[in-house]
Amino acid sequence: MSSRVDYGKTSPDGMAAMRGLESYVRQCGLELALLELVRLRASQINGCAYCVDMHTKDARAAGETEQRLYAVSVWEEAPFFTERERAALAWTEGVTRVGDSRVPDALYESVREYFGEKELVDLTLAIVAINGWNRLAVSFRTVPGSYTPARRRVPAEAV
Repeated sequence: MSSRVDYGKTSPDGMAAMRGLESYVRQCGLELALLELVRLRASQINGCAYCVDMHTKDARAAGETEQRLYAVSVWEEAPFFTERERAALAWTEGVTRVGDSRVPDALYESVREYFGEKELVDLTLAIVAINGWNRLAVSFRTVPGSYTPARRRVPAEAV
């Protein structure tokens, strides 16, 4: 498989806008582990091999376990996720599949048990961002495998 277009080089201003949203999401206060699970699940749903490769690597680099990564696609049946993570994964599926589900009221109500209003908006922005990245990578056939995660500083309280 070969890439169709190097969209980063072709539209640097567009990519700067995408990176701006990504930058906000990274600093909004949601847990990094939760964001990586959401990114991975949306990428699985959208069939984005490049982003699945990227976000499994990023999650591992941030300390995520293999067991949980393998179970993201079957999170409803796996006991390895917190209730907050389950709510985020359910919201991810609803928002990613918005054309099919219209994000039902019952889903919204159940997710609100675990996320305040700002957190839910920020979570939704994270889902919007990864869905955008997925659509770019799938449409232009970004080739998976070459991504290497940056070294991340682990906060002292996480050690």
